[in-house]
Amino acid sequence: MASSRPRRPGFSRRAQYGLFMGYVVAVAGSLVAAALLALSTFDPATFAAFRLAVAELTTPVSSGFGAIGRGIISVPGGINDYFAVKQRNEALRKQIEDSRAVLMRARALSYDNRRLKKLLALRERTSAPVTTARLVSSSASSTRRFAVLNAGFRQGVAVGQPVRGPEGLVGRILEAGPNTARVLLLTDPESIVPVRRMRDGLPAIAAGRGDGWIEIRSVNLINARFDPGDIFITSGTGGIYAPNIPVARVVRKGNDIALARTFTQPDTLDFALVQRAFLPMPPAEGQVAKP
Repeated sequence: MASSRPRRPGFSRRAQYGLFMGYVVAVAGSLVAAALLALSTFDPATFAAFRLAVAELTTPVSSGFGAIGRGIISVPGGINDYFAVKQRNEALRKQIEDSRAVLMRARALSYDNRRLKKLLALRERTSAPVTTARLVSSSASSTRRFAVLNAGFRQGVAVGQPVRGPEGLVGRILEAGPNTARVLLLTDPESIVPVRRMRDGLPAIAAGRGDGWIEIRSVNLINARFDPGDIFITSGTGGIYAPNIPVARVVRKGNDIALARTFTQPDTLDFALVQRAFLPMPPAEGQVAKP
């Protein structure tokens, strides 16, 4: 008996409906994408408001999936920590013994700094924290590098405020909605942070590359030498970021420009601290400064 020929989609209504719905979804997606592209080009303010509204709706879902993902990822690490706890304890004891001399020297230097500042009557400004929130998502495959924070102007978050994590600086607030804010990460091409080298105070600029790395650029020296392992911290210049916040470590030798990696990785960061600007801009004429 001859085998039956394969039936074309036209013989099955289910296949016809599926093919038709596929075309409808593809056309609708193309129209929506074209409309959003036109809106972002001709009316950026409305597009920004629409983007924040979408973020407000998707942030709770992203937070839930993020918590589930972190729980699953932490299982192998927890098992490994359980079996390797003895070895880690021995390594930590050795590290404590090695760093005791450094700690004593740091305490002596700290005492001398406090005494000298008191003699000079030097005033320092501390950056008060605004809120602590969770980074629910971050862009890792685009040339623009942003993160979404599940806190907005209802929690005191405002445009321009710096954002930092336990290891160092994350970025600054770019847009703020009612309960969601967008963070401009250090690796974004439009991010520029004044920094200085920790060991000698060399001033420099940390500029994002858009590929997950940043560049350290010399400010006022010609042929400045950067070595792997050089640590750069915020200098306080510009008034946005408080001084002495860790920013990046150089990974490749260079003159005037060096490749560096940030201390904080947003894709592995759970919580971030939003701070007020180190030296906020004075109020406009006729306005009263907020305390």
